[in-house]
Amino acid sequence: MDKIYLNSMEFWGYHGLFPEENKLGQRFYVDLELELDLKPAAQTDDMNQSINYGEIYEVTKKVVEGEARKLVETVAEQLSKKLLEHFELLDACRVKVTKPDPPIPGHYKSVAIDIYRGRADD
Repeated sequence: MDKIYLNSMEFWGYHGLFPEENKLGQRFYVDLELELDLKPAAQTDDMNQSINYGEIYEVTKKVVEGEARKLVETVAEQLSKKLLEHFELLDACRVKVTKPDPPIPGHYKSVAIDIYRGRADD
């Protein structure tokens, strides 16, 4: 299957278990791996046979910067659902949401959730 990647998109969201996270917000990074047949677009040079990257970004932004969720898992799930609903040509997607500054003790670069969803998962 062919793939489109959008990497390291940065957003400001209010997701988390702690009240401070919901009030102050924090950075979130999103990586997308979108599966679809790109051969028709490549052969015809027709954007209607592919997915507009700018539209992908806007859908992602609305979810990540939208309604606050307690779990990053929920953010990833909601995003995968919106992408599959909005883009008919999309067969499946991998969504990785990274929280670089979670308020938990320890030394690490980030925490992340990575999910894979397809049309059969509806």
